[in-house]
Amino acid sequence: MASNFLIEHINFYIPDFNTAYHAILGRPALAKFMAIPYYTYLVLKMPMPTRVLALWANLSITYAYEIESLSLTEATDLSIQMANMINDAKTVPADDLEILVLEPPGAFAKSKEMKEVGLDLDDPTKTVKIGAHLDPK
Repeated sequence: MASNFLIEHINFYIPDFNTAYHAILGRPALAKFMAIPYYTYLVLKMPMPTRVLALWANLSITYAYEIESLSLTEATDLSIQMANMINDAKTVPADDLEILVLEPPGAFAKSKEMKEVGLDLDDPTKTVKIGAHLDPK
């Protein structure tokens, strides 16, 4: 129907990456078409002489682009954090970069004098080594 056709020229930017949106229209463009965006349903509605025109988005494609966008954002964030960590590591003195070897909590100090004690009277191969100078208390 010819009464439902309208040609308007507008300028807008197209982002150079995959997004859920094919074009990003600003308020002047929306006002020019008297369009109302419904972001929840991904619908753009605008009045026509005889009815309301509704432009629907494909939800599955939109969802796929959102997942891809989130993955790209996470990867970019990780690479930025890694670059920051490398720059921070360059400022750390060499003495602070030494890795200390600590005994785990509850570990016993190693004694030079060990005593082997049998655990089973019937099997002499079952033994345990203990410090030779343990406190009898």
